[in-house]
Amino acid sequence: MNILTAEKISKSYSEKILFDEITIGISEGEKIGLIGINGTGKSTLLKVIAGIEYPDKGKIVANSGLRIEYLPQNPNFEGEMTILQQVFTGNSPVVKLLREYEYALHEVNEYPDNAQARDELLKLTQAMESMQAWTKESEAKTILTKLGITDFNVNVGILSGGQKKRVAMAAALISPADLLIFDEPTNHIDNDTVDWLEKYLNNHKGALLMVTHDRYFLDRVCNRIIELDSGNLYSYQANYTKFLEMKSEREELEQSSEKKRQNLYRRELEWIRRGAKARSTKQKARIDRFEKIKEDERSIGNNNIEIKAEGTRLGRKIIELEQVEKNFDDYNIISNFSYILRRDDRIGIIGPNGSGKSTLLNIIAGKLEPDKGSVSTGETVKIGFFRQENEDMDEDIRVIDYIRNEAEHIITNDGSLSASQMLEKFLFPPSVQWTPVFKLSGGEKRRLYLLKILMSSPNVLLLDEPTNDLDIQTLTILESYLDDFRGAVIAVSHDRYFLDRVVEKIFLLEGTGNVKQFEGDYSFYIESLQRMDEDIENESVANGRFVCRTSHIKGGKQNLPLPHNKNNQTDKNDENNGESDNQKKRGPLKLTFNEQREFEQIDDIIANLENEILEVNVKLEKAASDFELLPGLISKKELLEEQLNEAMERWVYLNELAELITENKSGKSR
Repeated sequence: MNILTAEKISKSYSEKILFDEITIGISEGEKIGLIGINGTGKSTLLKVIAGIEYPDKGKIVANSGLRIEYLPQNPNFEGEMTILQQVFTGNSPVVKLLREYEYALHEVNEYPDNAQARDELLKLTQAMESMQAWTKESEAKTILTKLGITDFNVNVGILSGGQKKRVAMAAALISPADLLIFDEPTNHIDNDTVDWLEKYLNNHKGALLMVTHDRYFLDRVCNRIIELDSGNLYSYQANYTKFLEMKSEREELEQSSEKKRQNLYRRELEWIRRGAKARSTKQKARIDRFEKIKEDERSIGNNNIEIKAEGTRLGRKIIELEQVEKNFDDYNIISNFSYILRRDDRIGIIGPNGSGKSTLLNIIAGKLEPDKGSVSTGETVKIGFFRQENEDMDEDIRVIDYIRNEAEHIITNDGSLSASQMLEKFLFPPSVQWTPVFKLSGGEKRRLYLLKILMSSPNVLLLDEPTNDLDIQTLTILESYLDDFRGAVIAVSHDRYFLDRVVEKIFLLEGTGNVKQFEGDYSFYIESLQRMDEDIENESVANGRFVCRTSHIKGGKQNLPLPHNKNNQTDKNDENNGESDNQKKRGPLKLTFNEQREFEQIDDIIANLENEILEVNVKLEKAASDFELLPGLISKKELLEEQLNEAMERWVYLNELAELITENKSGKSR
């Protein structure tokens, strides 16, 4: 059942049409992700549905009493309210009561001798009891804490943009709502907070409509994707992964239809050129059909952004950090950190907000001097630094001049391309290139800024939150560009998908000054932490029961935990005998009957699954244009790959267990 419907709504600014007679219905409990290239009108569409702006045409029909909470991309607070007071700015009765209570409490704290203020606080305290509003206040403080805000009495006017966004999010989450409308909710929050928000929204009973570039977030939260493309709206009943498959199928069908239309157009054009005269009704109808085919030309655009620039030569020495230390107001941000950057490094920097991620990046870039230690940069190093803010962007100049100020041409794998050609590849058509920068949307400015950085042909790329305000398509092409980039990349990011896609090493800043290093991408880093926790838990089991976990750690197998005594140390006598007291009680370590049989069959099982996947791949190639067979083959392949992954994990487990048993027997024989 729809709780809100937008019927044939249109919106344009000046000559730019954002969307034209689109219709969308939102049902109870739906979790919808809205995606599209920056500048296509996603944020405007959210505002129209939220009632912040009005459509030029069409109407919004909502259920009576529908409660909507809207989170803008850049909230702006004014006045002298505290954080907690700002959170309680909603219109529900309980939120109004909380607001009045917080104000009265503030007055009593400021003027403790004011009897009238004390009486008002007592009256509101009784009302809080009767409405059971204490739970709501506790929930608000919990949400703020989860979002990284612990001082609730700070004036909102002095907060940073990111802090204001988190306060506004808390206000939206605490208010009872049938529909949450969020514009880029994952911007300016760290990875742990994104994980928490993901779980919170999954448990939220109401509907959700949001714009976000976080592809993991879309995948795990949304059950429907709508795409705004060239003024049209396409709906997919799917999460992000399934959406990619369905969109690919749609575009292939459209391209096939367009190819047929073009063939028909060519045949009709040949007939017209032979001098057909409109003397008969049949000929007249055919000429009319030709005109209709001609007018029906579709805009099946290839909106891919492609750039493969040839970076400048990189020498042997790149960037070397030696015992670097940085403090702010006696607070240690970075302590005794050393690292030698390699030309093929792909490093992701993560950590909670305020832990020093951007500070470390600025030190590496030479924009900030360390308090102690040194940073040495090679002579051939040319750094491209993509900051969180669009550095020195003169918004009064034309788009093309902004790029020309960096370079008139760029050398790519396809030869030399002009600034104008590069702008077209970055989805800035000629009509836009000659407009002032200030007319661009926030996301379009970020895309333009990114192009300027890449036009400088760097050989070391430093990216500070590159996923903020960039659309998914731009991110996808940036990731593809980084695949071919001949140089080092260091990125500060909270985008888990981007980190998995790009980096091969993680620097974790915990806020204590230490920089911990982990090999692998972000998901592997999370798995490693979980595995460490499991190992600690297993080793602390008092009865010494043997537990084996499958290893996902690259570069070698995991050491299986041996049983320990109560003091968590192996006794001397146990070392000599090759077994612990617990092992004696339990009997010799060995494979069970079922494990032994599985161990003997596992290699054949894996080989058979690999052969089946190869057979399905052959069928997929043959059925590339058969859209009836294609979904079934794709599903079968996914199932086989899942079975293969499980079989590989069992193979690792059984082989490690067998090796441990062999070592155990060898120890006894000695």
